[in-house]
Parts: sequence; structure tokens; C-alpha cells
Amino acid sequence: MKKIGLIGGITWQSTQLYYQLLNSKIAEELGGQSSCECVLESVNFEDIAEKQTKGNWDTLHAQMTEIALRLQKAGAEVILICANTMHLSVPAIKEKITIPLLHIAEVAGKVVKEKGCKKVVLLGTKYTMELDFYKDILKNQFGIEVLVPNEADRNIVHHIIYEELSKGIISEDSKHEYLNIIKKAEKEGAQGVILGCTEIPLLIQQEDCDIVVIDTTKEHAYAAVAFALS
Repeated sequence: MKKIGLIGGITWQSTQLYYQLLNSKIAEELGGQSSCECVLESVNFEDIAEKQTKGNWDTLHAQMTEIALRLQKAGAEVILICANTMHLSVPAIKEKITIPLLHIAEVAGKVVKEKGCKKVVLLGTKYTMELDFYKDILKNQFGIEVLVPNEADRNIVHHIIYEELSKGIISEDSKHEYLNIIKKAEKEGAQGVILGCTEIPLLIQQEDCDIVVIDTTKEHAYAAVAFALS
């Protein structure tokens, strides 16, 4: 089994999902008392969120790279960033590390194609929805048409992530807001929804939606297990 290096705490709510998914999948694959060999460095999300708000992306790229290098030095054989947004740092990280990094958008794209979806709506932080780093991978590598909510709905999605889900607050009203946004995209032809923030699966599941739901947290973790056992 290859050792998985996790950059966590972005947020700890989703990082605990990663840990649970990794270990349960390893146990399912290997049986007995098997569990995941991993090393985790968890950041202070207050610090990360403040830098994001101020647009200090170069500082964040350097910080993520330093963590990835420490994980590599600690024996990690593959890196996972336990957050969609901070995949903005992937180009900077890949310049310095010598081990693979599993990109969450590439994992999502493969699953979307496997599900037969040609048009999807992307939900996530405003950075993930508005910047091109995620959408370009889906479009250019997988030929997927990507919708994003309108500005008012993007603000709703972002607010719920940062003010509720990141703090472990699960609200039925917020779930209703998300489902309304997904319904709008469905009317525009979306065949699936990418939960492009690792906290959103705390709120939305496949049984809540009529269209295909791509849980990036689960799919990312499962892809890491497949890599670790390859």
C-alpha cells in the first residue's frame, strides 16, 4: 500500500470525511483489520480563508507547496489536497514535488464521463465557480459543458459553505436553497451536478436530486485508494 499524504483542514469538516472514506474503502478492498496508511497536515482554516478573501494566492501557493514537501519528506507517495478551491495551487506544487498529486477536477471529469453526462452545473466556493482552473479541466480534458449559477446564487452557495458547512452547521433551509439552484440548472439542460466543494456532501446527496450527483470528496478519496493499492 502506498502512503497517502493529505493537506487537510480546508476545512476539518471535510477532512474527517476524507479520513473516514479512505479507511472504509481500504477495509472494503483488503478486508480484515486493514486501514489506510496516510500522513496528514491540517491547516488553520481561518488563516486560509482570510488569505483567500484578500486574494493572497501567491502566499497560499507557497504555503500549500511547503506542506506538500513536508508530506513527501514524511513518506507520502501521493498527495491529496482535501479541498477543491486550493487546487488553484497545483501548478506551483507540481513544480517542487517529485511524487504524484491527484487533481480533484480530473477525478470529477472522469466520473462525469463514466456517468454519460455532457453538461453539468458546478457548485463550490465563488473561487471555484468563477475562476477557470477547474472549469478548464472539465472542458478541455473531458469535453464537458459547465454551467455555473448566476451571481446571486453563487453568493448563496459560497455563503453557506463558509458560514455554515465549514462550521458543521447543517440547515434544511440551506439544503432547500441548494436544491432550488440545482433545479434551475436542470431546466437549462444540466444532466449532473458537481459538488465542487468538499463540504457540500454534508448537505446534498444523490437521493436529494433528480440529476446525477458527483460527490468530489468521495470520488477523490476512492481514486486515492485505487492509486495506493495499484
